[in-house]
Amino acid sequence: MKNGSDTIPPRSLPDDTICAVATAPGGALGLIRVSGPQALAATGAIFRPACHAGTAASSPGPSGRNLADQKAYTLAFGRLVDGDETIDEVLVSVFRAPHSYTGEDATEISCHGSDYILQKVLQLLIAHGCRPARPGEFTERAFLHGKMDLSQAEAVADLIASSSAAMHRVAMQQMRGGFSNDLKRLREKLLNMVSLLELELDFADHEDVEFADRDQLKALAKEIEQAIARLADSFRLGNALKSGVPVAIVGQTNAGKSTLLNALLHEERAIVSEIPGTTRDSIEDTVNVQGITFRFIDTAGLRHTDDRIELLGIGRSLDKIDQAAIVLWLLDATHSLEQLQTLAPQILPRCPGKTLVLLFNKADLCPEGFSLPQLPDNLPADTLSLVISAKEGWHIDALQQVLVQAARLPQVSQSEVIVTNLRHYEALCQGLTAIRRVLQGMDDGLSGDLLAQDLRQCLYYLGLITGDITTDEVLGNIFSKFCIGK
Repeated sequence: MKNGSDTIPPRSLPDDTICAVATAPGGALGLIRVSGPQALAATGAIFRPACHAGTAASSPGPSGRNLADQKAYTLAFGRLVDGDETIDEVLVSVFRAPHSYTGEDATEISCHGSDYILQKVLQLLIAHGCRPARPGEFTERAFLHGKMDLSQAEAVADLIASSSAAMHRVAMQQMRGGFSNDLKRLREKLLNMVSLLELELDFADHEDVEFADRDQLKALAKEIEQAIARLADSFRLGNALKSGVPVAIVGQTNAGKSTLLNALLHEERAIVSEIPGTTRDSIEDTVNVQGITFRFIDTAGLRHTDDRIELLGIGRSLDKIDQAAIVLWLLDATHSLEQLQTLAPQILPRCPGKTLVLLFNKADLCPEGFSLPQLPDNLPADTLSLVISAKEGWHIDALQQVLVQAARLPQVSQSEVIVTNLRHYEALCQGLTAIRRVLQGMDDGLSGDLLAQDLRQCLYYLGLITGDITTDEVLGNIFSKFCIGK
């Protein structure tokens, strides 16, 4: 790679035909996808179209034409056969290049969901020249044939994995090209800037000329910097939508952390015991509350111990506080002030910028009820407090409302561009650094060739996101995380 504007060509266009089961096992129906130059021939070799009543089986009628003659975007009903044996009665959808998901000739076989039938059909297709598809290979072919760019392809995986309405909206917006269009506009402006600066270099040996007005150039660079910064800043929200808002449950041993986790998840996810130190490592799980996904982290209890294994768990607990956006500090209501004073030096220094919620648990064990004690002055000003009983389920609904408020996630519209992918975020940060070097260079009076070099770097990193610049290694890493059949 000579400079940031060089495009590394992706892997060559495939010339073979792939097949895979595209549905999860155990359902009543199954779908097998076939894509490639021999998709129609391979499927047609094992497919016998149905005939009208009274028509000989060997002479297909109007609805029983050969599959190769079937029009695109039509369904054919018939049998899949292995010699004289009928495997199943099926519907076959026909798609023709370039107007298909992959941009190739393709078929989709809808059959019964029996594992035997699905595997038998795959074996027959392989015997007629297909090969099993790799994870994500259908979407990879769509990218290679220009049906979508790389960010849109990755949005397909996000759409499949979406577990909330907000994440679904974000994935749909990206898959339809909203993010790609923003990047395309930025790259066009950058290309224009680079072209003007490099035109100056062509005349540098003859005369001192400026084709790029420096004031206009600086204004444009500032506009691009703000646009990239806005996209990069949206990752905090996007990551919360995609992975869940991280919530650390911390406190002393036997404060009821595992019981609270089970109550929030409505299942026995963590082991509950009266023996102190039962939880020695972090346990994570997610739950959707009012359309927001929360990722709860049950941590090892904080206490003085000489047990080396438990000490490792306590160290990880403190690390999880650093990673959390919300900290639920669980206190035993029967001696909460003592626990507040004991653990404050460990917990409070890790809470700036986070929402701290004090949960006075085991209120059911207080014989005359429980009222909030006088809290220490060194707590963050916006600390929230709630009295609960995780074992009895008291005020768990109120805690969920507190979590929703503490998450502070805005409503996401279908037109809003939100970055959810770590690879995209890292590339944006690199591009942001490059464009800021351009602005600093202009303030320092750097020459056009040095400015152009940083502009090309910015172009390069934006191109990594959309796939205008990519490598086989990058593609392999991205599509290997897809499910087979997509």
